[in-house]
Amino acid sequence: MSRKVVKFNKVKDQEFFTELRSRVNKHFDDNGISKYANLEMKLKTVFMISLYFVPMALMFTGTVTGLWPIMGLWAIMGLGMSGIGLSIMHDANHGAYSKNKNVNKTLGFLINFLGAYTANWKIQHNVLHHSYTNIDEFDGDIENPVMRFSPNQKRKSAFKYQAFYAPFLYALMTFYWFVGKDFERVSRYDKKKLLGTQGLTYKSAMGWMIFHKTWYLLLTLVLPLIVVDLAWWQTILGFLLMHGITGLTLALIFQPAHVIEETEFFVPSNTGTAENNWAVHQLRTTSNFANNAVVFSWFVGGLNNQVEHHLFPKICHVHYRKISKIVEATAKEYGVPYHKHKTFFAAVKSHFSLLNDLGTGKYDEMQAAKA
Repeated sequence: MSRKVVKFNKVKDQEFFTELRSRVNKHFDDNGISKYANLEMKLKTVFMISLYFVPMALMFTGTVTGLWPIMGLWAIMGLGMSGIGLSIMHDANHGAYSKNKNVNKTLGFLINFLGAYTANWKIQHNVLHHSYTNIDEFDGDIENPVMRFSPNQKRKSAFKYQAFYAPFLYALMTFYWFVGKDFERVSRYDKKKLLGTQGLTYKSAMGWMIFHKTWYLLLTLVLPLIVVDLAWWQTILGFLLMHGITGLTLALIFQPAHVIEETEFFVPSNTGTAENNWAVHQLRTTSNFANNAVVFSWFVGGLNNQVEHHLFPKICHVHYRKISKIVEATAKEYGVPYHKHKTFFAAVKSHFSLLNDLGTGKYDEMQAAKA
């Protein structure tokens, strides 16, 4: 049997992305601005990093004491972790923060403070998710043994309740990265010969990953157990609270951008070329939300403009709001879909509605009725 492949159509609708890219480039040229981080982004960077490390310092130095004040610090650190993940390391690991590769590498290293391993994230997110969005067996973001994210995946009876247990699993996301997922991914990516895209062998990847996870564990859990004047189990609860806030925040930003009722899902072909070119595929599988919510957009790193991010991942997110008008207008002109929800709540509702329909089999019944 032939190995399944994904080859995007390089001819169909190619003029759409050519014209769109030209218009976006013209926007930056006409306004004399860089595609990288501006002053607003640099100030946000200081704020988000402080949101993580200042509460940590207050806790470690004994400046703040008492169970509930310290739990508050853990919660703030969870928001700081979320901000670092959404607003800083994400741009940096895409090479969008600065034209200086060393700056990107340094800020991209901050993903280690989420308990994750940089190389794994780059492979899953940059190489697989961005290239093969919502394509089964390729996009790791829709792979989950205890959930059904795509109508092309087999439905199991336990999935009937996935819309209800999903938030609890989402809250465990970054904790699972730390204790399990990264180890599994290194082995998987080694078998698929993907570690080489990051200049790594299995041995070097595993060695670096264990090294980074060791110092992260010592800094964020062992040291607090030693220096913070709380019972051991209270400190562990604080650590889990921090990860729970981060995991839930990240999941509820990324999932409603792709796994919703309006977006499409695909399966890899055994041979041949995909129906759409890469850019049109991104628009069919991606959605925006809450684009007029300025403060919300600021905190989530502009990732409510997920369409613009997928089309132009090397442009810093502080520019997405402006170029979104260009993208939407060009998509409309060329008859290409441009999915969006007016509010964050509407996007989340659509996500959980799809989870419910996929889990209960209602989605399959509706598709069968249409056929």
